[in-house]
Amino acid sequence: MTQAPKKLFIKTYGCQMNVYDSDRMADALAPHGYEPTADMLDADLVVLNTCHIREKASEKVFSELGRLRDLREERRAEGRDLMIGVAGCVAQAEGEEIVRRAPAVDLVFGPQSYHRLPELVARAHNGAKVVDTEFPAEDKFDHLPAAKKEVTLARGLTAFLTVQEGCDKFCTFCVVPYTRGTETSRKVEQVLTEARNLAAAGVRELTLLGQNVNAYHGLDAAGRSMDLGELCFRLAEIPGIARIRYTTSHPLDMSDALIEAHRDLPALMPYLHLPVQSGSDRILKAMNRRHTTRQYHEIIARIRDARPDLALSGDFIVGFPGETDADFEDTLNLVRTVRYASAFTFKYSMRPGTPGADLPDQIDEAVKVDRLAQLNALIAEHTRDFAQSCVGKVLPVLIEKPGRNAGQVGGRSPYLQAVHMDGPTRLIGQILPVRIVAVGNNSLKGEIVTESEPNSVSLGLSDGRTPPSAGAAQGA
Repeated sequence: MTQAPKKLFIKTYGCQMNVYDSDRMADALAPHGYEPTADMLDADLVVLNTCHIREKASEKVFSELGRLRDLREERRAEGRDLMIGVAGCVAQAEGEEIVRRAPAVDLVFGPQSYHRLPELVARAHNGAKVVDTEFPAEDKFDHLPAAKKEVTLARGLTAFLTVQEGCDKFCTFCVVPYTRGTETSRKVEQVLTEARNLAAAGVRELTLLGQNVNAYHGLDAAGRSMDLGELCFRLAEIPGIARIRYTTSHPLDMSDALIEAHRDLPALMPYLHLPVQSGSDRILKAMNRRHTTRQYHEIIARIRDARPDLALSGDFIVGFPGETDADFEDTLNLVRTVRYASAFTFKYSMRPGTPGADLPDQIDEAVKVDRLAQLNALIAEHTRDFAQSCVGKVLPVLIEKPGRNAGQVGGRSPYLQAVHMDGPTRLIGQILPVRIVAVGNNSLKGEIVTESEPNSVSLGLSDGRTPPSAGAAQGA
């Protein structure tokens, strides 16, 4: 008699890499009888894949674990059981402390251990409290199984693909080097094989992931190191892969070869996430960012010279220890100069074990709240300006799904903007020229250009003009 499949529910917190990791956990457990479920109440195994970046990350995890403890007690009263696991960066940082504070947890494992998940689950089934937060000597990517085709198909037209992991930069506010380890790059053939499988399953757009993804230097079959720009060219050769993105980048790793790829490779989207964190050189030094604002502006100018239609997004932290009003004004001035199409903004919060947690002159919470509000208002203004600058232009849009209303479809512009337009669902999967006609609150409205109209969208802008937020810093 065939044993009924067990149900797996993974709750994913945080970054895109955690999304990718959760998918690969499901892949690792699939050969061992686990099927993903979207209903936690239906699960035999619940895994919280955690992130340590957000404020009060640990507290949120322990709160969720309290609810799962109660759920397990209800299950046992019904004669069923529930296994509880904690994965990701909080697991790596907290380790044994999680089991001590939440005895209901059966297994705790860090980001470098999920290829061993079937073994860890088997040990937990045998009654062991499993904690695996060591950085293994082997490459986890060498041991992960290929994704099941039916799982891959469910991921749609876009997919994340991790190519690099860890960080050697040791910014003083960041836990990543301690939770993800030092910078490592996947072998070129591993990446290409996974990309071919995704393309065969219908994926048209890849987003390459890494903590410092542009530090990628993977080895090819001949043992030669390949940088991210060259990898993008190789990925673009795969039939079906029409668009390539990457995140997250560090300014110091924007190599000449990668900038040239932005110039020469149409598949590489003209949208770059390039965090700076602060516009103050004094604060950048305290953060150990290893670059100045002048160097950051010079890098942006080089990239925009290579790709005039490129738009930028960024990361900012306000209220870092010692940040004065003048330092914060420097950040606002940098934003005014660069004019980001979008950005992620955060209040500084201490992370135990990082150098920033021990710095003097911690900023009052009310000051951080006020500065964050000012920064968000400025960036929101620039985001609206950028969206408005797209009106009247013809952009290549990847049609991804049915629209909000009958007879509509939705897609994404090269700049990751949601675009809604009239059209039949048979267009899903195609990249079509779409004239942008209006701006909504969080999306654009477009009209599909007919075949009789011009289709000059190789750079993403049909009339050769540059959006205001893409070109404002060229003279800086």
